[in-house]
Amino acid sequence: MNNRRLPFIILGIIALIVLLALSSSLFYNISATERAVIFYPFGRGLDKDNVIGPGTHLKAPWNDVYIYKVNEMSSDENMDILDKNGLSIHVDITVRYYPIPDKIGYIHEQFTQSYETGLVIPEVRSTVRQVMGRFTAEEIYSTKRAEVETAIKTETENILNRNNVHATAVLIRSIALPEQIKQAIENKLQQEQEALAYQFRLDKEKSEAERKRIAAEGESRANNIINNSLTDKLLKMRGIEATLELSKSPNTKVVVVGSGKDGMPLILGNN
Repeated sequence: MNNRRLPFIILGIIALIVLLALSSSLFYNISATERAVIFYPFGRGLDKDNVIGPGTHLKAPWNDVYIYKVNEMSSDENMDILDKNGLSIHVDITVRYYPIPDKIGYIHEQFTQSYETGLVIPEVRSTVRQVMGRFTAEEIYSTKRAEVETAIKTETENILNRNNVHATAVLIRSIALPEQIKQAIENKLQQEQEALAYQFRLDKEKSEAERKRIAAEGESRANNIINNSLTDKLLKMRGIEATLELSKSPNTKVVVVGSGKDGMPLILGNN
């Protein structure tokens, strides 16, 4: 009885060994940040539209699985470019991107898994050269850096999107100019800042002078109004009112009415 079972045991062991040997060809794992497409050499070829999601999957040993990372990745590039005036500039660029998950079959068909070196990097470098070639070194270095970055990102994104890759950012990490050019630009910017500061002080002084002129004109008009309103009768009345008030003072001893100039009261004190 035992001898009859022995061939089956041996066959089972052989089958297990074969299964273990083929397990790497039969099973494959896809992580949460990955997607895959399958190539069927004896069937429909590359199945571009059937993207395999995360998990453990089974396949025939003769079919090929191509796994793509679909999380955001980045690439750093160092470049020498020419500005609008032909001046050489060294720039460090970072591009962030990821393949559109549902389109990795089309990426594989056109660029294979080397799409970064075959698509992303060449297009980014070409776009950077084209965009920066529209600006001067001074604009790239100082006043229009944000505008340059936006233009590079927009144009890069348009090109990569047409090839099923999404660019999330294209950043200028650093810009290196020839030292004499850099110094000249910095001196010019400093002079512009000083000119703006001088203009601000000048405008402030003009405003203060205008304020004083308006105040003086107002005071002059007020004085004219007062002078025109001071008639002789009004002055006499105000004088009488003031005399009456003074007469109530304990220091006032004698009040002579009509003895002063123009008939105004005359007040004589202790002294």
